[in-house]
Formats: sequence, structure tokens, C-alpha cells
Amino acid sequence: MAKKPTKKKVETLKHKEASRKNIPTAEYHSVMQKDEQSPIRVAYERRNRDLDPQFVWRGKDEQDWSDLVVHAPPLYIQEKVHPKVLIDDLLRRTEVDEVAAEPQIDLFTDFNGVPDEGAKTEFYQHDANWTNRMILGDSLQVMASLAEREGLRGKVQCIYLDPPYGIKFNSNFQWSTTSRDVKDGNTAHITREPEQVKAFRDTWRDGIHSYLTYLRDRLTVARDLLTDSGSIFVQIGDENVHRVRAVMDEIFGADNCVNQITFLKTSSSTSDYLGNVCDYLLWYGKKKEALKFREPFYAKELGFGSFEAYNKVRYQDGTIKLLASLSKEERAIADIIRFDNITSQSIGRDKGEGAASWFPVKIEGREILPSQKVRWKTNKQGMDRLQKAGRINASKNSLSYVRRLHDFIAASFHHIWTDTVISGSSLDKNYVVETLPLVVKRCLLMATDPGDLVLDPTCGSGTTAYVAEQWGRRWITIDTSRVALALARARIMGARYPYYLLADSRDGQQKESDITRSVPSEASTHGNIRQGFVYERVPHIMLRDIANNTEIDVIWDQYQEKLEPLREQLNKALDGTWEEWEIPRDAEEDWNDAAKKIHVEWWEQRIARQNEIDTSIAAKADFEYLYDKPYADKKTVRVAGPFTVESLSPHRVLGVDENDELIDGVANIQDGYGEEQDFVQMILENLKTAGVQQAHKEDKIDFTSLTPWPGDLICADGHYFEGGEESGAEKRAGVFIGPEFGTVSRPDLVAAAREAGDADFDVLITCAFNYDAHSSEFNKLGRIPVLKARMNADLHMADDLKNTGKGNLFVIFGEPDIDIIDADDDQVQVKINGVDVFHPNTGEVHSDGADGIACWFIDTDYNEESFFVRHAYFLGANDPYKALKTTLKAEINEDAWATLNSDTSRPFAKPKSGRIAVKVINHLGDEVMKVFKV
Repeated sequence: MAKKPTKKKVETLKHKEASRKNIPTAEYHSVMQKDEQSPIRVAYERRNRDLDPQFVWRGKDEQDWSDLVVHAPPLYIQEKVHPKVLIDDLLRRTEVDEVAAEPQIDLFTDFNGVPDEGAKTEFYQHDANWTNRMILGDSLQVMASLAEREGLRGKVQCIYLDPPYGIKFNSNFQWSTTSRDVKDGNTAHITREPEQVKAFRDTWRDGIHSYLTYLRDRLTVARDLLTDSGSIFVQIGDENVHRVRAVMDEIFGADNCVNQITFLKTSSSTSDYLGNVCDYLLWYGKKKEALKFREPFYAKELGFGSFEAYNKVRYQDGTIKLLASLSKEERAIADIIRFDNITSQSIGRDKGEGAASWFPVKIEGREILPSQKVRWKTNKQGMDRLQKAGRINASKNSLSYVRRLHDFIAASFHHIWTDTVISGSSLDKNYVVETLPLVVKRCLLMATDPGDLVLDPTCGSGTTAYVAEQWGRRWITIDTSRVALALARARIMGARYPYYLLADSRDGQQKESDITRSVPSEASTHGNIRQGFVYERVPHIMLRDIANNTEIDVIWDQYQEKLEPLREQLNKALDGTWEEWEIPRDAEEDWNDAAKKIHVEWWEQRIARQNEIDTSIAAKADFEYLYDKPYADKKTVRVAGPFTVESLSPHRVLGVDENDELIDGVANIQDGYGEEQDFVQMILENLKTAGVQQAHKEDKIDFTSLTPWPGDLICADGHYFEGGEESGAEKRAGVFIGPEFGTVSRPDLVAAAREAGDADFDVLITCAFNYDAHSSEFNKLGRIPVLKARMNADLHMADDLKNTGKGNLFVIFGEPDIDIIDADDDQVQVKINGVDVFHPNTGEVHSDGADGIACWFIDTDYNEESFFVRHAYFLGANDPYKALKTTLKAEINEDAWATLNSDTSRPFAKPKSGRIAVKVINHLGDEVMKVFKV
């Protein structure tokens, strides 16, 4: 009868010792203190002239006249995600009876951790439980906010920055979760996200000069976040590596450059001359002298690089042969060696006759002296032990140190990494520019320990977050792209990791005792990840370990008491005068039986002595941890820990223009308001000409008049006929225009609708490039209907990108079509039929079915304080749970897995709060959310 397979446990790592500031959720935006809602200005010194010479580009001198001033708005939590809860729900669906006893994770305990209920709305004053973070917004402002508002200045151990390599649009921005094919000049492939467009305009409006300013500003703010022992890695291509290194020398100081690492990439770039097959990592430390460094190793491979010198084999009798003369099978069991230098020419130590380490060495009946210009690497006592250990080889007039391959079977990496090439077929990329996980892994393992904080200001598909999660590091990742965060969120939610044994655990203590052959520790354990994992290790035998090993003398003396009498008996039996090194390994045929017996016994003792000395050397030598090879519990699978999805403050930042250049106070009336006023005027002109297209073509709003209005939020008074000019009733609309670069939130809409009611408007029309998810269900305030129009991105990219030529510049964004279905046992299900999707590259609205949705989430008990992802469904072609399905096929059945790719939810109990919330995300990264009473 086949043995029933052991069920795997599903676990996650928690950072119990770490905390983060209690920050507001999007739902708590309206209860924040007014001073907390306003952006803070943070100043950074741009240039330290003591570090000259420095790199100069156009506009830099003018920038250096003043400090870099960054606006640090508050961050808002949009979602709270706990991947283990999603998997636990599937486990319960598969085997209700077996798993019923398993306690369900208390989401609020993992995410909150504030002292009491009242502290929930006291933002930035209390510490909460640590959760990892995925943040939408400009990394410059986000990093400034983390430093100034949340106290993370000097708290980040490692930053991995993968900026655009060049200044082409397609090298950086992906327009949809379903396509990585982005081509310059293809209007349909242009991202229409306002944060992305601002990044594009800021970075490329002045070519390489803007690119360098973009990088310098972000590196300046990033340096402020690093701890003194911290590292920053900047991944860059050959096009700009020399320029970026000069910028980093300016910011971090040339003395803090640790290395420039070259790594091979998957394919060479197209070139008329020699193809480029590598990219670069610029590695700098905050303070190089305090740098945290965990040395990485790889297995030695004979015949390559410095290991070509291991070209000999030594047998037990001391006979040495060339490695090339052995077969492959013989090499596998051979003692492979090389000869190394045993003399030193180091400066500052005495050499020649009279020096402490200059003496004659007696070996095999001869006496050898070093030359007058050198000395031995050890003293006389150490040299004796090296001889006893069989580690000295004598040639005619010199000595060599015998270095065994197994003294240290690993080798240290240098600054050229050739093992990073992965064939295109085996690398499943999610994003147009995706970093190789191996490269990020090696950087993080070199520069951090478990529990350390890692920051990635250029999230992309989330490779840094994915790798940091695997190796037990805390992480914060930032991107301006909703598409990038949609991909990264799905990747982390469905990630499968090995469950590495914690050093601070019972299983970890037992494993450590097994490795070291010692009694297990009886100290109490707390599962503290800061104490690291239990790692594989390799002995690292060095010359000094042998020279200082006093046990070699004891072993030698013990065996000499047996070997010397046997040598004398052998010489007597054969009438010889052999010294120890002269005794042959094989007996001659004409020896008498007594001599042969003594010979066999002598060699048995000789080999036993060597083995015991080798064992002593290995036992007393140092060892090196292999930080990339922790021991794993095969019976447990790990999923990602809890994380939040966050965004910047939705409000327009006052006192700064579109290029982040400060405006001091309010401009004079005769001067106008610069580009910000031009933007509003341009929108009103287009609005009057183009009108507003609602979901149905016949419902288009054409204004008969549109005049300025002196309100706080409402900027225009528009008149139109509802249902057509001939038969419809005239309506008076207040027009609210959102920021050129940013998102309109629900509180903005509420305030504007209240102002419209006070001014006796019939309707409020809002125009914005993006609305946050919470605003999607806000359609009316009292008697004032709210029409939310999405502006075509051409309106703020006219100077940079071709106009699509479509007339629909202002389109009312549709809502998801959702049904609530009653299920058995007084439960409910949610069915999503589709969503009216605004296609920004054409300015049109299409009523898409479920195929147009990338993913959708349900908070099955929405408390109106925060959105918890309790159910997640992925309808796209890419399945983020593919790896977990393979690992947990015995624990979760196919039917349960199939529910993850469905437009109908699994049944769930009616919520205690009486409300559920459904969030829908399409392939363009747009989000809408609806709340239902159940």
C-alpha cells in the first residue's frame, strides 16, 4: 500500500521586532489633521564643493545656487494584502474537516499593532506592526516622505535602483499588463498614466541633461535614507555608466565607491560594430569603512581562472602526478593539489639572516634556506607542523606550500559575474524591463541580513521585492506606474518560497547541533528573524590554521611511538637504512614474508596518522557560511508576508510648478499663474469645444456657454441642454478640474459637490486624468449629481506626443457591472459581468466583459476603515499562483484553484459589518471600487 504523502504546512515570515509609523488609510483621509494633509518641504544640499572635481551638465550650475527642495506629502494605504489568508481560505475549501481546527489569521493583529482604538486616527504618532510596502508615486516625493514623516532617515540597509538606461520612451514604460511590446513612435503603445507622463516629461524634456538631474535628485534623497553601514546598487547599461558613476562620486564621495560590477546579460544589444553583452552595477556605501558585507562564494571549477593551478594529484605515499594523466573517474576521488609560495616579501617585516622567520629548514635529509630578500610565512614551530601535516614539498633548492583543493572548495566572487546569463526561453519576464533575480539576490545577500530593510525606488515587475521577501528582508518598493504595481502585486501575492530554518527556532537549534556535532541549545526561542537562518558552511583551511594547531604535535608523537619501531624492524629485516620519506609504497617481490608484514603495518599507521592530522586540521579550522544556501524545511511551503499597497497624497502640491521648480508665494496678477493657469485655461477651452461624452453616444454633453467661476474648487460655470437643445431642459453645471499630474480623491469630490450645492448649480462635472478607487461609487451628494469625466491623456502630452486625433477628450468613466448572488447556508457570492473601460489611447469607452479585467478583489467584511484583500481573483492569461499550485497540489484540489481564475467569487458568510467592498483593476492599471450593503 502506497504511503500517504505528508501534507505541507503553509507559513509566512513575520518581522516581530520591526515596526512602522501608523499612517492613514484612504478611508481616513477626511479625519486627518489639516497640517498632516499638507506637504512638507524637505531641503537637501545639492553640492559639496569639497568633493571637486565634479561632473557638469546644462542647467546644473543654476540648480546648485539653491538646495534641492522636495515636497513630502503623506502616504495613504489603499489595500492591505495577506497572501497566507488567501491560501488558507483555499485550504479550508478543500478539506473543511481537517483544517477546521486551524486558527484563522487575525488580519487586524498582523496589520495594526497600535496601542488602542483611539490611536488608529493619531497618525505618525504611534508605531504599528511592520508590513512590507508597495507605493504608487514619484520616488523623489515618496522617499522624502518616508524620511521626514515616518522617521526612516538612516534606517535603510540597502537600496537597489534600476533607472532607465537611456532616454527612449520604450525602455522604461509598459502600457498594459498584457503586453511587453512597447515601440517608440507607436501611439497605441504610449502609457497614459499621469504619474508616468510626468516622469517622462521631467526626465527627458532636456535629453541627457534632464536625465542626470533626475538621477542626482533621487540619489541625493536616497543617500539620506541609508544607514551608515548601508549600500546602494545602481544597475545601468554601457550608454550612461560613466556619467552615472561621476554623479555618484559627487553624491556619495569617490572614496565610498565599493566596486563597479560587470554582469553578463541574456542577449547582446544590436550594434553596427561589437555587440554589448553586459550591464553594470555601481556599488557605493554610505560610509565604506562601516560597510556591512557578507562575502558570497561559488564552487570551484577545475581548469578555469585561478583554479588552473590545481593541476596535480597527491597519493597517500606522497607520490605526486599531473592531474591531466588521470581519468574522469580517478579525478573524482583524487586529492587534488597545487604548489603555492611559502615565502613572503611583505613590507615592514624583517627579512634575511637574523629575522624571526628566516631559518634553515631540514627536510628529507637536506637543509634549505630562503633567500636574503624574503622570509618564511611562518616561524620554526609552524614550519615543523606543516612538515608533519605533509604540507611542504621540497624541490632542488626551494620549498612550496601544498594547498589542497578541499582546503576550501568554494571561491570568492570578483567584480565580473559570468553566471548571470539565462536563455530567453527559460526566463519568464513579466515586465518590459525586468531585472534578473540572480543579480538582485547576490546584491542583497552581500549587503544585508535577514530582517534588514531594502528599498527599490524603481519597482517595475517587483523583482527586488520578490527577492527580498524570499530571503527574509523587509522591503519597500515604489513606482509611478499602475501597470507595474499591478504586475508586482500579483507576483508577490502568488509567490512560493522555501521555508528556511530560523536560527531562533527549535528546528533551527536542532539542525545547528547536527551540523556542529554538539548538544542542542536549551535557550528559549522566539522566532526572531533578525538572528538569521541556519546556513550551510564549508571549512576554510589556511596555512596559519595548520601552523598554529598544537594537536598536530600530540598526534605526531603518539604515532611516532608506533612508526619508529616498525621502521627499525623493516630496516633490520631488509638490511636497509631507510628514513621515513624513503620507504616505498609497494613491497618488492623478493622481500621475505616478515618484511612484507612489517611494511604493511607501517603504512597502515602512516596513513592513519595522516588521516587523524587531516581530521584535526579540518575540525579546528575556520569555516565560511554560504549565505545563499540556508537549510529548508521540506515539509513547509512559505508564501509572502503581509504587505500594503499605498499611494501619495491625491492633492495638488501648491507652490511648485510641473517641473518641481518652486514658485515663491502667489504670482502677481499681471504675470498670470504660469503653466498651472495655462493648463486650466487649456482644459476649459477644450471642454467648451469637445464637450463631455457619456457612456452612450446619444448622451453627449455640449456646452452652450462655459465661463470662469471664482470658486475654491469649481473654476467654471457651464450651461447645456439635457437630452438635446430642442426638447431638453437647460442645466447649469459647476466644473471642477483636477490636477495636471495627480489623482482626484473622494474628499475632493465631496468638497466640490458641496460647493456646487451652495452656489445653486444643478450638476457637478469633474474632469481628471485619474480618480482613486474610493471615488468610483460617489455619484451624488444630496440633490447634486456628480459626473466624473476622464480626460484624454493627449491633453497634457501635446508637446511631447502625437495627438491621437480622436474627439473624445472628456469621457464619463463607467462602473463595474456587479451582481450579488445568494448562496447556500446563508452565504453570498459576487459575480462580475464586466466594466465600462475608458481606453485612453483612443479616448473611447468600451463595455468590456470579464476579459478586460486583470484582477479583482473582495473585502468580504468591509469596515470602512481599510480595504483588506480577503478574496483575490486573476482573470488574465498570466497565473500568479502557478508555482504554488504545483507545490500544494496534494493540499488544495483543482476545483479550489480554479476559483482563482473566475468571474464569480467563492461563497462567503454575510459580513458582520453589513458591507462588502469590491475593487476591480483592468489591464491598464485603472482601479474602481464599489461598496455594497449585504
